[in-house]
Amino acid sequence: MSFVHLHAHSEYSMLDGASRIPDMFESAAAAGMPACAITDHGVMYGALEFYKTGSGAGVKPILGMEGYLFGGDRRTKPNQRENGDKTFHLTLLASDNTGFPNLTKISSKAWLEGFHYFPRSDWDLLTEHSEGLICLSGCLSAEIPKLIVAGDRAGARRKVAQYREVFGDRFYLELQDHGLAVQRALNDDLVAIGKEMGIRWVATNDSHYTHKEDASAHEVLLCINTGSELNDPNRFKFDSDEFYL
Repeated sequence: MSFVHLHAHSEYSMLDGASRIPDMFESAAAAGMPACAITDHGVMYGALEFYKTGSGAGVKPILGMEGYLFGGDRRTKPNQRENGDKTFHLTLLASDNTGFPNLTKISSKAWLEGFHYFPRSDWDLLTEHSEGLICLSGCLSAEIPKLIVAGDRAGARRKVAQYREVFGDRFYLELQDHGLAVQRALNDDLVAIGKEMGIRWVATNDSHYTHKEDASAHEVLLCINTGSELNDPNRFKFDSDEFYL
């Protein structure tokens, strides 16, 4: 069985992605992967390089984005805490020549109309531009996983139904395992909800660097991002070295 990365960050996820695009495709090709996706944070400006490099390497490039979905009107500007509590990650992939323009519209409007700490889209924007897009439920910072981890399984099921209403059979529950206990419990719940509601799953790895040995360099990148030092025990960091392609 082949595997394809559907959740991968490149160097265009500024100060968060440590994978250079040529290295991504070299690694994907060496592993026998037929395709690889790019899902940078809220942006699409790596798409052209990614498409050209992947096509040249013989690995199908899948163009996507890990967007920021705001649980309200994207034009409003709440305080930082409320904004953070109501903003969620969401994995979107273009499936055809209709999906790619819709993805660029979501990204552009999120920046031009919704930017407030993050380039935020909202449900109106997703609904308007959902055609041709595949939607995955996202990582631990996404809406459905956050509800499940918080113990609100009923709320998670309502959200699954809402995503399915917008994306139909192009909505999938996203399973990840970076060696974190919280993900193992979360995956059990996602599988159970999928069985109950007839939703399919995909496995992703939330790749932020290309090789496992790049984890330490990625830690330095995050320190630059957050203005912290490696010896700070309270700094923002990833809790495992499994976030590689």
